[in-house]
Amino acid sequence: MDAQSYNAALSELRTVRDAIKKARMELSRLEADRDKRITQLASYNKAKAERIAPAAGLSVTDVVEVAPALVPDSLAATADKPQPQRPAPDTLAAAGSADVTAKPQGAVAAAATTDRPQPTTAAGPGEPANPATPPAASEARSLPSIPEGTTGDDWFTYTQGLASARPNFTQQARSTVFLDTATGILVHRQQTHHLDLGNATAADILTAVFHTIPEGVERIYITAGDPWHRDADRYPYLRDAVAAWLNAPIPGWRTDTGRGRDRMAGHFVHARNPVGRYQRENGEQHVEIRSVGEWFDTDGDDPTVIRDAFVLLWQALRRHWSDAVIMGSPSQTGRDLWTRTIPTRGQYADGFPVLSEELRGLLHATAGQGRNELITPPRVPEQLPQLVEYDRTFAYAKHTWKSPVGTPRRITARTFAAWSQKEQMRALYGCGHWQVRVTVPDTWNHVGLLPAPAPGDRAWHYPATPGTTFTTWAGGPEIHTALINPIQPWKIEILDGILWDDGKPLDDWAKKLKETWTNLSAQAHFQGDAQQARAAHLASRAVRSVLLYGIGAFAQRPRMVTGTTPRALERDVPPDAEIISFDDELITWQKPTGFSRDPNAHPEWAAAIWSGARAALLTQRHRDDNTYAGALHTPPGTVVAFRTDALYLTEPQNWPYHHQPGDYLLRGHFTGPLPAPTGEEELLTLRDAGRAALTTSRES
Repeated sequence: MDAQSYNAALSELRTVRDAIKKARMELSRLEADRDKRITQLASYNKAKAERIAPAAGLSVTDVVEVAPALVPDSLAATADKPQPQRPAPDTLAAAGSADVTAKPQGAVAAAATTDRPQPTTAAGPGEPANPATPPAASEARSLPSIPEGTTGDDWFTYTQGLASARPNFTQQARSTVFLDTATGILVHRQQTHHLDLGNATAADILTAVFHTIPEGVERIYITAGDPWHRDADRYPYLRDAVAAWLNAPIPGWRTDTGRGRDRMAGHFVHARNPVGRYQRENGEQHVEIRSVGEWFDTDGDDPTVIRDAFVLLWQALRRHWSDAVIMGSPSQTGRDLWTRTIPTRGQYADGFPVLSEELRGLLHATAGQGRNELITPPRVPEQLPQLVEYDRTFAYAKHTWKSPVGTPRRITARTFAAWSQKEQMRALYGCGHWQVRVTVPDTWNHVGLLPAPAPGDRAWHYPATPGTTFTTWAGGPEIHTALINPIQPWKIEILDGILWDDGKPLDDWAKKLKETWTNLSAQAHFQGDAQQARAAHLASRAVRSVLLYGIGAFAQRPRMVTGTTPRALERDVPPDAEIISFDDELITWQKPTGFSRDPNAHPEWAAAIWSGARAALLTQRHRDDNTYAGALHTPPGTVVAFRTDALYLTEPQNWPYHHQPGDYLLRGHFTGPLPAPTGEEELLTLRDAGRAALTTSRES
């Protein structure tokens, strides 16, 4: 063996090593998830180990080991005996290191070798950093990388025959009613009815609604009452109660199997805003039961006000889209409206092509959404002098002016290193998604700047401990902010990257929605009639949801399908399905369907907007006022929390507010001293108290 073949064999060995580590970590995560679900199933008073064992792929003995309460009668005599222990998974071996080009703090560098770096989990807020000690496999969450060589290069293409195109049909409106299940008030067009809903089961609702409106409806919005929570105390988890409510048998009806161009099938099980889809057994009628909470938060509003809000929303959208139709959800509505802004001329007249499934999967795994972080003592005082909430108004609308378009290019560490500093900064300021090795400066004393993978599915944290080094993926706006932030530049090493051309595929859509929002907000402010003013306010919040969830829909997460199978036909449950609940009659299950052939899947657009929004929470320039706002423009130790597009501080700020998207609006101000929150529930309690206190002070 010569030197060249020796080095090649070493490279192949590293690839095998990395694959083994990832497989062990994934196996450990799946086993922990399986055991958790077995424990959850064991809480059901009729659970049997012999039923759970085949669903879990284990023996009855193994199931009983995880959940001793499931010991069958035949094993009761031996239940107290020591159970054999399964071998513990190997812990992660020490991560291999890659030499990097020495650069001063704050410089952007590129890895000098092509070895694939190993992600490490950096210390969280308030924890000592120990980058040299690898985390156990059960604790670590590694992010995927682009494969070396032609395998990775093949990812940089589009899915054959799949592109976002302007529709050539007119979307059909659906007959809709608004129902308060707490009071039984039903609003249909200009008429109000009072229904007897019995126990407010899905069967009771459909029977009462179709009796009152014999011609039928296609969509029932629940405005209050949350009927799917009626039996919540009977179930260990709220989601189980919702699934049981949706799947309860209804004489004459069955679960809808979908139809039409906007084909949607099956129920959507969600703890707060579920969707029930039903059709007559003869197939002649289809109806959805949905929560109006998908669109906006209500505050005891009458169904008539909510109906008026949807009418105002439709009228306002029609000023920009002559064929606008309000669909079942804000995300569906947002994407449908966007498709009607696809240009009929120019480069993308034939539509925007969809990335390869591999790149979409990479973006799904490495591009988080909003920043949600609670900073606890000792990084903030034990007793806060006050808690001040600033919320970025219509935040995502601020970041839609530029989005990735064109064929993506792979920018390797070697390619990046060969560029001039000007070319490097231009690339980082452009539309890109970068794998980087990050080092927090030794003298850093403020919040973290870049997301790092944390234990848990899709969990992120923001290391801020001086000297911490971690590997992650981040968008151009965040990388740029880390390099030129107003306090001290961070050291960033480029390991790999995806770069697109700059384009404006969302600009026209977002401008129309911003104008709609502005118009409705003005109506809410100047309208003399209190009911119409409230309706206009709710409609403006609905526009926010159309844009917010429309952007989220571009991310196209892998889908989950929920279904039911009669208990007597348990063998018909799909082999890859997860059983989420069952009773004496039905088994309820769900299974992933992966990435569908969705022509409007553009996770690169969602990722770019989310990255820009996270960066703006740190620093944002107000050109007209020649000033800046954001967390990095506050003293160290004054940032208590980030929550998607909100910032919680211990001191008020004199930041400009002009009612424009992205401006920081003062939402709450609670005067202390008060204990620093240590969990989300405590933070939300203080938030609500701060909003109430600010409202009171303004009214007095």
